[in-house]
Amino acid sequence: MPHPFLESDFHIRWSTLTPDHVEPDIDVALQQARESIDALAACDPDTRLTFENTIIALERSTESLTEAWGKVGHLDAVSNSDDLRKAYNAMLPKVSEFYSSIVLNDDLWTRIKAFSQSGEAKALAGVQKRLLTETLEDFVTSGADLPAGKKERLREIEKELAQITQKFSENVLDSTNAWELVIEDEAKLEGLPPTARETAQADAFKKGHGTEEKPAWRFTLHAPSMIPVMEHAASEELRKTVWEASTGIGHKDSYDNTGLIARILELRHEKADLLGEEHFADHVLRRRMAKDGKSALKFIEDLHTRIQDAFHRETEELQIYKAEKTGGKAAISQSGPDLEPWETAYWAEQRRKELFDFDDEDLRPYFSIDRVLDGMFAIAEKIFHIRILHVDSECRIPECHAGVPGRRSLGEGGSPATDSRSAADGRAASSSAVEVWHPEVKFFEIHDVEGDHLGSFYADWHPRESKRSGAWMNYLKTGLPPEDDAHRRPHLGLICGNLTPSAGDKPALLTHYEVETVFHEFGHLLHHLLGNVQYKSLNGVNVVWDFVELPSQIMENFCWERETLDIFARHYKTDEPIPDDLFDKMIAARNYMSATTTMRQLAFSKMDLELHIKYLEYKDRDLDDAVDEILEGYLAPLKTKPPTMARRFTHLFSSPTGYAAGYYSYKWAEVLDADAFMRFRKEGVLNPAVGKEFREKILSRGNAEDAAVLFRDFMGRDPDISALLERSGLA
Repeated sequence: MPHPFLESDFHIRWSTLTPDHVEPDIDVALQQARESIDALAACDPDTRLTFENTIIALERSTESLTEAWGKVGHLDAVSNSDDLRKAYNAMLPKVSEFYSSIVLNDDLWTRIKAFSQSGEAKALAGVQKRLLTETLEDFVTSGADLPAGKKERLREIEKELAQITQKFSENVLDSTNAWELVIEDEAKLEGLPPTARETAQADAFKKGHGTEEKPAWRFTLHAPSMIPVMEHAASEELRKTVWEASTGIGHKDSYDNTGLIARILELRHEKADLLGEEHFADHVLRRRMAKDGKSALKFIEDLHTRIQDAFHRETEELQIYKAEKTGGKAAISQSGPDLEPWETAYWAEQRRKELFDFDDEDLRPYFSIDRVLDGMFAIAEKIFHIRILHVDSECRIPECHAGVPGRRSLGEGGSPATDSRSAADGRAASSSAVEVWHPEVKFFEIHDVEGDHLGSFYADWHPRESKRSGAWMNYLKTGLPPEDDAHRRPHLGLICGNLTPSAGDKPALLTHYEVETVFHEFGHLLHHLLGNVQYKSLNGVNVVWDFVELPSQIMENFCWERETLDIFARHYKTDEPIPDDLFDKMIAARNYMSATTTMRQLAFSKMDLELHIKYLEYKDRDLDDAVDEILEGYLAPLKTKPPTMARRFTHLFSSPTGYAAGYYSYKWAEVLDADAFMRFRKEGVLNPAVGKEFREKILSRGNAEDAAVLFRDFMGRDPDISALLERSGLA
């Protein structure tokens, strides 16, 4: 196998994808892609330009490179190592430079423009017309009409952005992994839930700390370890220690991202200026639903105005509560802040327990990861008319054979539903095990109810030091619907997270928030796997970014409905559903401090937009001072002013664009999902007719039509913000 990264097998042989193959394989893929682009650009004047030999040929010219480089990027995210990082960084500038060169190729652009003026092009309709329009827009907004000197500078900018945003991401990962806290005195863990203690003990044992006779507990800055400490640990010293460590992510020593942020913002602004835009936000949003930075900022500021009174009230109530419980006197905003940043989550959780007699930890036993996945699949099967099958898998990478002590793999000890989905039932497409990149990774197939194999996906849910933080969905292959006599080509995707792992003889028991995360990423995955567009670049999640969160966020709603919870929320020991009184408490507490939660998202969006819109105003300012000024009125007052989290904000700074000037998309799409889910609530949460319509009009359509049109097709009208405010208790 001379070039394993270039192999086109649907079932990827991960054991062959070793770091030493990255550079030679990607070099070959780059050469092949260059030859295809050069052939298109060197068009014979006598050649009759057609949709097939111009637009479709362009679409296919980089397929092999895109798939190969996608595998490299994926492994960098889930199996990072020194050798892989070195190989990835060696090829990153070359790959980035090549992709930026496509839209700046004068001869290629001449050919595409010439075709766009032809009779065939003007007669195009439907999805073909959409693809041509989007292709033209891609070239124009990327600088195809710029003079030669500006094009060269744009190439340099793209190359540097790719390198320094990758460095930003590496700094976040490395600084997260660089810290640990090992505790040997159990008394210091007072208040910490049993699951968090057991997980910390298992993690310590795995790292060589403690024994069965004299246990130790290991804590890290990964969310499943850190969040329980901040919310539940009675020891203020412990919470402060963990909080102070978290502020060092992407901030201290050789991991400091401050300079990288300044350079990233500078390059983005220069890029926008080259392309004739006032700032990067206008450049990014030109083709999104918001259309420009001013509209996106107005949306965020309007929501801020609507909820600011509730936000201030919640802040004051928490200050008073803490003062009452500690025998002090609340220092309300007029006389100064009363809470430290390592106190807010703890006292908020204490107050919620008291107000609603509700503790999130009481729900964990009902959310074993196997049952959550099985139930989520059952819900999707019913409403979207699909079947989801678990296929046997194994890791053949040498390091896998050592096993993973102290942790149960996803799917082990499965429920009856898991067992019924296994490959052994004869419905799986292959009798041999599918390769995966880690023993905990599982593999699934999605079939239409008629039997067509629509796509497959990998699921990788638990944290590792070689894996980046957060949760995400991505795709490895984009399939195609059947055309003429050709068979359907299935999609291939993946979902990853950093959820609470198993401990001892218990399965992985999730928080309700983690359950929402699973449903969220699965919504993204369905958007890809149920795509039914005949052109790959218009399929699935290749939509405008302020629409892409609709399929993911609408799935979160099923985590709150009694009808759907009863499908998967079952006690891992007794199989009993959530008791009525616990469910009632959960619903009653749903909107506890809702304004504070909303304001946190608005603050991220405001910071993002202002840093890009007002770059010239803030470029020479201290980063923390600038962000403090931007977020005045968006943050609760605290005794100790924390440094800005921008230094670890991978959404904004770990790729050349990513969510930059687009973080508002989460709230924008939340308006869409709250409104769209009203149809499910009114016509039946598990109504297959509504689900079928959502699949046909949203999930399967990708970018085949304007996002606003797709929403109107499903809802019969434009979105209404009132549904979000009502759901959040902020109307």
